[in-house]
Amino acid sequence: YDETTVDEIAAAVGVSRRTFFRYYESKRDVVWGEFDAELGRLRDRLAEAPDGEPMMDVLRRSVMATNRFGAGELDELRIRMVLIGSVPTLVAHSAVRYEEWCEVVAAFAASRLGGAPDDLDPQTVARAALGAAMAAFACWARHGSDDLVEDVDRAFRLLATGFAEKRQAT
Repeated sequence: YDETTVDEIAAAVGVSRRTFFRYYESKRDVVWGEFDAELGRLRDRLAEAPDGEPMMDVLRRSVMATNRFGAGELDELRIRMVLIGSVPTLVAHSAVRYEEWCEVVAAFAASRLGGAPDDLDPQTVARAALGAAMAAFACWARHGSDDLVEDVDRAFRLLATGFAEKRQAT
């Protein structure tokens, strides 16, 4: 990653450096793909959930829905996740992206719990949910699990039940 320049990336896909920067703010953003659109979809799903539905059910279902990828996308996603978790430049940049994700979740949690998104309760929900999502993605990427959505589902169920849920035999 570090040895590859923006000019090399632009040349490989047949665009100018200027065109590259119309699509991406930096080289670091390439591995995040359509993250901004995913955040928008997550925000929309959270906002449209019925008020009476339990907060953690809404959050689990919404995160699962925004992390469904086609079979052809999974190999690329796995590579991107390994890069994000192992290349120091990308690990550092991930803090910015994860903070954006937490802002969306904390705003939702605050709407359910009361208070402001930067209060302790919504922040705890957001950061615990981020941890669950990161664990699911990391295990999926490292261990070659077949079903990312199933891993996300399980991680969020563990979080919602205080880690009381046991893995069911398949």
